[in-house]
Amino acid sequence: MSKTKDKVVWITGASSGIGKAMAFEWVRLGYKVVLSSRRKELLEEIALEIKNSGGEALVVPVDIMEEKSIENAVKNIIEHWKRIDIAVANAGFGVFGSIDTLTAEDWERQLQGNVTGLALTVKYTLPHLKQNQGQIGLVGSVAAYLPNPNVGAYGASKAAVYSIGQTLQVELMGTGVSCTTIHPGFVVSEIARIDNEGTWHPERPDPRPANLMWPTDKAAKVMANAILKRKRNYIFTTHGRVFVWLQRWFPSIMRTIASKGPKPE
Repeated sequence: MSKTKDKVVWITGASSGIGKAMAFEWVRLGYKVVLSSRRKELLEEIALEIKNSGGEALVVPVDIMEEKSIENAVKNIIEHWKRIDIAVANAGFGVFGSIDTLTAEDWERQLQGNVTGLALTVKYTLPHLKQNQGQIGLVGSVAAYLPNPNVGAYGASKAAVYSIGQTLQVELMGTGVSCTTIHPGFVVSEIARIDNEGTWHPERPDPRPANLMWPTDKAAKVMANAILKRKRNYIFTTHGRVFVWLQRWFPSIMRTIASKGPKPE
């Protein structure tokens, strides 16, 4: 605890799902956490729960679709806590639809959020991470490796996250900063309940297989551990690793599985 009590972790997309679970996990490990997303009221509730449990949390709303919002968020964190030791670029969403139905606006929104927003989160935190030989966590997806019928834009964005991680691992050599790209399989989240315009539909069913879904607290533990161990690329959930292995060695089998998978509504 003494080694981590002054260290600061910034988590984007912290208002729900994996991001929220990671906030509690980093607090459990003894870190101060900065909670960011667009939904300030949800962040405030999480921060209060953390503070009531004896942890330290700072709410800094951010919209990853806007560069100035990201830049200002980093400034606010530094003004308040003077440092950032770990940045977890977790914020993101999915755009649904087959390739032949997606519009230019759909593609722009998907790539702006999952790729550009993530890259700019890294850009503005890097000067501070370099001061502390810190760590970056990029949240990708096993979709980066697989055929993705009806979520091709999402898969393409996560393939870009994988590529950004690979590039950072070279660009950061000699700086003391590590970059861990994490690729989860199915984890409980709200991603299937957010439409292509960014509107949340709490009543919308999640088409993903419930029997394969990992709980967020379990996912948060392995993700934090991968970042702390400075792993370069980390794929998790057993089914996720199996699917990636099948795609590498038996792509025709994976294509068949993907063609029979759930279709978003």
